[in-house]
Amino acid sequence: MSQQHELYRILRRPIVTEKSLRGTEKNNQYTFEVSVDASKQEIRAAVEKLFGVEVISVQTRNRLGKVRRLGRFEGRRSASKQAVVRLKEGQSLAILEQ
Repeated sequence: MSQQHELYRILRRPIVTEKSLRGTEKNNQYTFEVSVDASKQEIRAAVEKLFGVEVISVQTRNRLGKVRRLGRFEGRRSASKQAVVRLKEGQSLAILEQ
């Protein structure tokens, strides 16, 4: 597996909601959905290598999958993990600014 493919395995997608955009405007924070088994150090390295910026801090939160029913059968949706990445003052991610 190539190194860039591994970085995209860690950072799955950006989360663009009203709440996450407020963090971007006020605190220079960006929110990503990340791999459940990714550590804060791996997330920091992936953002720095992919976007060429300096990361100040990484905060993560785990979200358990919701329980869903189909008739009498019960299942669970996949769990996910979110990371809030704070960048150095004056830097931004051009991909998410558009």
